[in-house]
Amino acid sequence: MRGMTPTIAEPIVATPPNGAPPRRKLLTAADLAAMKTDLPGGTVKYELNDGVLVVMAPPGGFHARYQAKTIIRLDAAESLGLGEVQGEVGIILRRNPDRVVGADAAFILKKSLPARMSPEGYLETIPELVVEIRSKNDTNAEIAVKAEEYFAAGVQVVWIVDPTARTLAAHRPDTSVIVFRGDEPVTCDLLPGFAVPAARFFDGV
Repeated sequence: MRGMTPTIAEPIVATPPNGAPPRRKLLTAADLAAMKTDLPGGTVKYELNDGVLVVMAPPGGFHARYQAKTIIRLDAAESLGLGEVQGEVGIILRRNPDRVVGADAAFILKKSLPARMSPEGYLETIPELVVEIRSKNDTNAEIAVKAEEYFAAGVQVVWIVDPTARTLAAHRPDTSVIVFRGDEPVTCDLLPGFAVPAARFFDGV
């Protein structure tokens, strides 16, 4: 997850005729793809929350390093022929209104390949496994809400990588959570043969 609390952008409203209350104009994935990310004040990233633009801070250096470590570890599962790892990727969780999120990493099982992409380049195939890097400002409630959204879209496992606690927590739709730490091998029934010590997700950072 990003290193700063997201900001909901000012709504775009359309004034209907006959003096009716103004309506918020909901944006689409196509609108999102057209947004400029390099602004005078710096680089920004966006998500779309049911048609409402959400401005995200770009990930910091440490966040990016943990993200890279996770992708490298998941590459071992790809090497086993289990599927395809994705780095930071926009995923369309639902349409009309559009919900587009940026996962830190994801894994699509072989049975779901080739992955479907939207015309804008966002992932339409729902990954079986999604990874979020926990930032220091992320609350348990925020993590739970994000995980529920993933599960509702069809994600089967959400990994929360916590750099502060140096743990990896595997969340399931049935609310069960398995926490891996230290030399404990991170395993997943979706990834037979995959076993990487939890500490290796944090090596060198």
